[in-house]
Amino acid sequence: MTDTDAGNGATEPASEAALGAEGPGIRILAQFIRDLSFENPRAPESLRGGAAQPQIDLGVEMNARGREDGFYEVDLKLSAKANRDDGAIFVVELMYGGVFQISGVTAEDMEPVLLIECPRYLFPFARRIIADVTSDGGYPPFLLDPIDFAGVYAARKAEQGGQVGHA
Repeated sequence: MTDTDAGNGATEPASEAALGAEGPGIRILAQFIRDLSFENPRAPESLRGGAAQPQIDLGVEMNARGREDGFYEVDLKLSAKANRDDGAIFVVELMYGGVFQISGVTAEDMEPVLLIECPRYLFPFARRIIADVTSDGGYPPFLLDPIDFAGVYAARKAEQGGQVGHA
């Protein structure tokens, strides 16, 4: 970004303060599968049509940490277990991570950015991986519904606050 001097048409770099005034920025530097597990304990019997719909239990966790290089690592852990009366049909667990560069965010706003906004960026990719692995396991693709990461974060904070109150 450059500023133009009206007198001679020369340009000079914009000041750091002017760049920071543009607002917060989130840049994804890398995405990766940290851990992936798929269990299909009753195959091929569980793949037969006509059986009752399974009950699905879904788990969501988010974790973040700073790195020595000034970037941040964020992990999104998604787990889904499909059960019928006779036991587990499939179990899938995915730990999907990303490395983020975050700028223009105050220290008090950093935690919500790391645990709400960054997982929002990772979720579509993690969702696709789970859909692909369940499809490769012989089932229809398991498409996760969108997740309200702000709600998950608020519930987690309330739970932590409740634990602190009891301590």
